[in-house]
Amino acid sequence: MPHVAVKYYPRNLSEDVKQALANEICDVIKKYLHSEDRALSVALTEVAPERWKEEVYDVEIGPELENLTKKPGYTL
Repeated sequence: MPHVAVKYYPRNLSEDVKQALANEICDVIKKYLHSEDRALSVALTEVAPERWKEEVYDVEIGPELENLTKKPGYTL
């Protein structure tokens, strides 16, 4: 039951673009994890740049740096 959470700076994406992005993410997950579409969920969440450190980096990135498969090229 993969769940993918994508957090990003505001981009004013239309609902059609968000759906297309979620569909492509699901396609990749299905390809590599052999998941069924009905088992997948995707969350796309905008985070204001001034809140990134507090809401994302300090909670999800920094504490998990050793476990990240793809590490960011920045530190905060």
